[in-house]
Amino acid sequence: MVAIRLLVPGNVRHGSGGNHYNAKLAEHLDAEVETIAVDGGWPVGSSADRRRFSDMLDGGTTVIADGLVASGAPEEVAAAVSAGTEVWIVSHMALAEHRDLEARALAAASGVICPSKHAAAELEARHGPLNIVVARPGVDPAPAAGGSEPPHIVAVAALLPNKEQTLLVEALSTLKDLPWTAALIGSDRAAPAYAAQVRAAVEHQGLRNRISITGELTGEALERSWQAANLSVLISGSEAFGLVVTESLARGVPVLVRQGTGAVEALGDTKAGAALDLTDTSKLAQTIRTWLTDPALQRTWREAALNARNTLPGWDTTARTVMKALHGPPR
Repeated sequence: MVAIRLLVPGNVRHGSGGNHYNAKLAEHLDAEVETIAVDGGWPVGSSADRRRFSDMLDGGTTVIADGLVASGAPEEVAAAVSAGTEVWIVSHMALAEHRDLEARALAAASGVICPSKHAAAELEARHGPLNIVVARPGVDPAPAAGGSEPPHIVAVAALLPNKEQTLLVEALSTLKDLPWTAALIGSDRAAPAYAAQVRAAVEHQGLRNRISITGELTGEALERSWQAANLSVLISGSEAFGLVVTESLARGVPVLVRQGTGAVEALGDTKAGAALDLTDTSKLAQTIRTWLTDPALQRTWREAALNARNTLPGWDTTARTVMKALHGPPR
């Protein structure tokens, strides 16, 4: 059986789409997978961090390295590939502040794994043609959500500036005349200063009894939150894919996403929600108001989400795509 070493960033400890993708890939690859969390100040790290990363690239094992580790270490990637190690970089997001390092690392790698066509196109727009395979995330089967009364809105993402939970709070503050509740579900420790801003916004708008900030949830606690949901919102400024979208659809929960992000690709043509142009930030509030006050729209989105449950690929499909790429002809 093929041996694969999967290198993931040791300094990203909160639940994230990238971490989830890595773990599910390791679980479903038809190979002996050794997952190693590489400590360091990634995405660049110190010289000692990069030496530690380099030490894990030898030994004749095929390596899949998370881009948060590998994209800041182009010399180490190039040296390993020159020495005969297959090094694939799984790029969950572009390194906006380290463009040159990323360009050299991706060019030196044996290949690049992207979670969406959107992410692949963004990388090639930044760096030119690359040896990219798109391995769309899978999703685990889940029971259909029962929903709540009044309608319950969930935003499942770590409290990070890019996820823009403050924009959702602002939108919901204009809907106090309507019945609804909401939950912001995700780590409040990944960016403590921003998490404090989100809490302050909820307090300032007088929404403490309407919006709960749960922190990161897993297992049964997370599933109970999904079961209570009627609508999911993912309005990040950027998303390579947005696993929350397919996790929502797997439960028959419609989703609002932001245009221009990979989350639009995740939503696809399901018609189970909407992709919003949020250059006009009032659009979010307007859309949620329409949904809250239009039972026919609620039924339409819900039925579309339930129909989408049967079309979602599993993680075995993702893993097969990656294995096919690894066994393809050498560059």
